[in-house]
Amino acid sequence: MKFKHRFKLRSADEHTRIYESDGVFMRIDFIKDMLRVSLIKSDRILPTFSIDPGRTGIGNKGRDKLSLEGFELCSPEVFEDEEQISFRHCGLDVKIEKLNFRITVSNGKGTLYKDRSGLAYNFAGELGEGSVHYTGREEGRYIYGLGDKSGPVNKDHRRYRLDTDDAMGFKAEYSDPLYKYLPFYICENKAGAYGIYYDTYSEGEIDFGKEHDNYYEPFDSIRYEEEDMVFYILFGNVRQILRNFIHMSGGIGEVPDWAFSYCGSTMEYTDADDTDARLRSFIANCEDYGIKAKGFYLSSGYTQIGDKRYVFHWNRDKIPDPKGLADHFKEKGLHILPNVKPAFLDDHPLYDKIAENGWFLHYPDGTPARFPFWGGDASYLDLTDPGAYGFWKDCVREVLVKQGYENIWNDNNEYDIHDKDVLANGFDREVPARRIKPLFSYLMAKASYEVCKEVNATPFNVSRCAIAGTQRIATTWTGDNYTDFKELRYNHDQAMTMALSGFCFFGPDIGGFAGPKPGRELFLRWLQYGVFLPRFVLHSWKPGEASTMPWLYPEKMETVRKIFALRERLVPYLSEQMKACIRNDMPLIYPVFLRDEDYDREADCFMCGEKILVCPVFDEGRKEVGVFLPKSDSGFRLRGTGDLIPGETFVETACSIDDLPVWFTEEK
Repeated sequence: MKFKHRFKLRSADEHTRIYESDGVFMRIDFIKDMLRVSLIKSDRILPTFSIDPGRTGIGNKGRDKLSLEGFELCSPEVFEDEEQISFRHCGLDVKIEKLNFRITVSNGKGTLYKDRSGLAYNFAGELGEGSVHYTGREEGRYIYGLGDKSGPVNKDHRRYRLDTDDAMGFKAEYSDPLYKYLPFYICENKAGAYGIYYDTYSEGEIDFGKEHDNYYEPFDSIRYEEEDMVFYILFGNVRQILRNFIHMSGGIGEVPDWAFSYCGSTMEYTDADDTDARLRSFIANCEDYGIKAKGFYLSSGYTQIGDKRYVFHWNRDKIPDPKGLADHFKEKGLHILPNVKPAFLDDHPLYDKIAENGWFLHYPDGTPARFPFWGGDASYLDLTDPGAYGFWKDCVREVLVKQGYENIWNDNNEYDIHDKDVLANGFDREVPARRIKPLFSYLMAKASYEVCKEVNATPFNVSRCAIAGTQRIATTWTGDNYTDFKELRYNHDQAMTMALSGFCFFGPDIGGFAGPKPGRELFLRWLQYGVFLPRFVLHSWKPGEASTMPWLYPEKMETVRKIFALRERLVPYLSEQMKACIRNDMPLIYPVFLRDEDYDREADCFMCGEKILVCPVFDEGRKEVGVFLPKSDSGFRLRGTGDLIPGETFVETACSIDDLPVWFTEEK
């Protein structure tokens, strides 16, 4: 009966219980510190590539979304009557109404989590198409997570799309969607905290209180296209939930030590006619200006034919000897990360070969689907096709790795597909491409990583688009940001959002990618902030203006050199802290309240590792920093020196644009 679905037990063991109503199944799995809830309508649940708690690795066909392998399982005592299922789990009281399977979780402080009254799930299409989940909400709470979403760190009262876009020049205050697909969030309310991760890659929308309906109490909602719904409810405090989410998605991959040093990047050099000379001049300029660099991001201009870009093609007029260029950089102690893209323009030299093999995303009649891409029409490589996956690896190996380029920059991999008629091979089980579109970015990064791993024990693999689990095989960054003081502040909120989503190695393009050249004050403030981020990269595209390089303002080089020298002093610390992050399943930079639960959620300061409190300046014209130090048993020292200052002390100190940034080192 529509709107009224009474569930009955169909099977049970000590770790799992399955209930059924009207041909729809609800499954509960008891896992340490979490519950997994599955609404199953079909006999073909799509695999997951995000869940790997045992860290055994996920093959190219994914993992059964209902697998319990690698999880630490629990066996609570379950009580049932005609109306209700109840049990204690993780120290919490859980009740499930058999009518419409409404879940409520409570503790001594009150209701921690609850499904919305009435109908909370889309059992029989009453709530539209696809998967729908309504949960109850209350005022005065905090919502964290969702990847690289815009706006303040607290996402309450916001609505976001579950999707990814190539969002060049985005506004970090409100643009949506951006580059990451991550339907994971943490809710902190009066009763405590819980997290939810929806194991899907489908397009959709998540709403934290924008919608109101007279017939229901306040609610949140998520909608997405995939019919079967599998989600995890994680319990604990915010730090514990974050750690458990990172752990269940397979943890954090290693990053080479050199990647913490400054890496250069600009589209200007590779778009120029004399690319080889420009790139070599970067090394010479670093030497002349006293800047230590360990890497360079090679933008896609090296692939140009005319005014278009053709992945896996070397423009020999711009770079006559690709291997010689790589060798030159290696001799100088620098690594190059060439940019690769997953779409092939329809006049690409390899296009016909790929099409003949059926390796593109395609229409039902088998013809390649075409999309606008970088000034032309292009087709996306279907990396769920084993042949296409192998082809990508062959290209990375032959065109790049064998030329000496052992680290890869996977870019523009948001796969801009919305047409329901476009199909993917789906590992020999055809599926609409838009239903799994962020998965293609993961497979692209995974294939690149596997090739680099053949010659490089710890490759530095970068992917702009990411899903849960990507950081097992790639780092990321927050995309093509815009140059403005306001953007600097919201880029920081974006960074804290990334950290609270479980990402570890990331950062913005320092100085801003798109928009005007940064003024002196903004340029130096961005450097003061960026010196403490995991990724320390200046990158820009400023047609008609000088690129954002360390020597942008020669008259400020004394200040710039001090900041870059500080970064080099920090590299051993950052590398040490990164190894701790890998061991402990925690981000490298994060809001202070993760270590001090009573700390102000809206504070600008943040932690860099376990010992450094960073106090950036985000406001134009400001010349001082005031900070309330968090709790500490030992105390802090300003910039690591001077008198010991006890925790829970307010400190104000001057910080001009020519000073080193303000940070405090905790005595450990």
